[in-house]
Amino acid sequence: MRTIHDWLSAYGVSHQNATNKTIHWICVPTIMFSLIGLLTAIPSYYLPLSPYLNWGSIFFIATLFFYLHLSIPIFIGFIFVGGAMVWGNILLNDAKIMPLWQLSLILFVVAWIGQFIGHKIEGEKPSFFDDLQFLLIGPAWLMSFVFQKFGIKY
Repeated sequence: MRTIHDWLSAYGVSHQNATNKTIHWICVPTIMFSLIGLLTAIPSYYLPLSPYLNWGSIFFIATLFFYLHLSIPIFIGFIFVGGAMVWGNILLNDAKIMPLWQLSLILFVVAWIGQFIGHKIEGEKPSFFDDLQFLLIGPAWLMSFVFQKFGIKY
């Protein structure tokens, strides 16, 4: 069974180039935010109890179990990061600037294009081509840098 350190080390192998890393700092959170937005935009007729209970928040809660299994500090960090993303998507939906699904889809596509450009620059294929779980490791990889900067062990 892989530890958080095993996952992050394996992910880091194809993320050495500084430009690719910078692109990931922009695109990984954008993909996460827009995915939650796309899911939030799905009508939730069976979840009318609260605007915070929607398919985006349910997906986010499910991902928390993955992070909890790997690292309690990473799990706690994602409670705040993911919670802010759920809240931000609800605010965007309420603002009605444009339909949330359209804005989220645009962000999602543009961010994925950025990711593939970064990997082209890197000269390495994206990690998730080897294991889909790496789609959840990318955000944790970024959070690990934040934790290292503040001396938080994960």
